[in-house]
Amino acid sequence: MPTWATAGPHLCGGGGAWRAGERFKGGIGVDAVSNAPGPAPVAATVTRNIVRGVQPAAQLWTIDDFKAEVKANGHIHAQGRGLVFAGGDTVGTALVITPTGGTATLMVFATLICENVAPFIERNTGPVPLSAEGDFTINDMLTPPPPPNCHTPVLLIRNQGNRNWFSAGIQKFDDGDD
Repeated sequence: MPTWATAGPHLCGGGGAWRAGERFKGGIGVDAVSNAPGPAPVAATVTRNIVRGVQPAAQLWTIDDFKAEVKANGHIHAQGRGLVFAGGDTVGTALVITPTGGTATLMVFATLICENVAPFIERNTGPVPLSAEGDFTINDMLTPPPPPNCHTPVLLIRNQGNRNWFSAGIQKFDDGDD
């Protein structure tokens, strides 16, 4: 994966202001369930893994590599590799099974959410194709643009069809180039 040079202000999470070099590196694949308490083999109650108002995908997903850079003006460059099903009939691919038994690829988009409590504002990109291997590149503007302060940003990769999230970016807090 390439490392992007930084020029101009970027989104800052830790200090609450814009500063050069803020990025997301690495990703977390979705698990639709965030909590299923109790000692029984089958949980009586389940808490869905809803992130700032965004519903999770129904199936497990994993991502091999993810990097993103978000600038203060809302420009985002993000690359993901290996965003694939971690379960189900198409495990290990990003293909979905159609009603006729064939396969199809998905379209994905990025969402940045800066608010810690509702109401949440979804700042979205346009959709891009997700390859069968789970690779994608987003080079777009977030709409609406981010606010002047984004203390704890959440960056989600989502399905264009149902708008559920597949993966979340891991915020990079140091200034290293890796």
